[in-house]
Amino acid sequence: MTDQSTPPGRCCMPSAGHSAESVRPLPSPPAGRRTEAGTDGTVLLPGGEFLMGAEDAEGFPADGEGPVRAVRLDPFRIDAYAVTNEQYAEFVADTGYVTDAERIGWSYVFASFLPGALRRGAPRPEHTPWWCGVGGAAWNRPEGPGSTVEDRADHPVVHVSWHDAAAYARWSGKRLPTEAEWEYAARGGLEQKRYPWGDELNPSGEYRCNIFRGTFPAKNTAADGYRGTAPVDAFEPNGYGLYNVSGNVWEWCADWWSTDHDGPATTNPTGPADGTARVIRGGSHMCHRSYCNRYRVAARSANTPDSSSGHTGFRCVRDAGR
Repeated sequence: MTDQSTPPGRCCMPSAGHSAESVRPLPSPPAGRRTEAGTDGTVLLPGGEFLMGAEDAEGFPADGEGPVRAVRLDPFRIDAYAVTNEQYAEFVADTGYVTDAERIGWSYVFASFLPGALRRGAPRPEHTPWWCGVGGAAWNRPEGPGSTVEDRADHPVVHVSWHDAAAYARWSGKRLPTEAEWEYAARGGLEQKRYPWGDELNPSGEYRCNIFRGTFPAKNTAADGYRGTAPVDAFEPNGYGLYNVSGNVWEWCADWWSTDHDGPATTNPTGPADGTARVIRGGSHMCHRSYCNRYRVAARSANTPDSSSGHTGFRCVRDAGR
């Protein structure tokens, strides 16, 4: 029998390989931190019933993309953009928070982004050798020692674990989205389309997302304009006004991973009560049809909650009445 809590083979992201969950204190939001509705970068979504999941010929049934099922959600607000380096820097400055990558001492960086000497000496996972474990790589040093985010203030923060994302969300007076909320928002009001904008990846030849263009992992042509992360407001938003819900960076969700969707909770589902990995959604700038193809709106994957890499970030939500 398949273990429904076991995450898929990590073709898309490596795992730190540490404990599945550790108790870490989350900072409380400072008094007066939250702003009025509509002025904090969030979009109000009406909720209601939508069809979640897909049975796509290009999909991965083993990932639990299906079956297609009706899910009902209460109204909620969601960030129009992924959290940026600038926003995360404000959080760190205010709280002194230390991320998992900083605490552990290293994180995963795409080999092509590293200088030759560092690339040759870095350990690599056996099944995903395009990743290098780089000592000192962290959210503010995305390619390791000597790198900075000074010219990427408006890019999504990366090298953040699920713990790190949850800590930021609580500080900001928000939370991480449930997987159902994330998919509902990413669909942008379209029903059962492959991407947030429709069924064609490049409609009328127009690039609509930041993914790996070329031959993975050897050559990225950057035909869409970016080899690594793009600014959070790059490309056109979906029908709900959300940017980059396909490609750019994977986004952490609140749910523990499972492929069993037969439970009774079809209204505001929150996933299983426990597990070993947390759900991530949306794909990244490293996704390519030849090996990943998880930038489709119903695609899903997972990683352990202390894992971090150069292509994983997050966005936040809050209840509509808050």
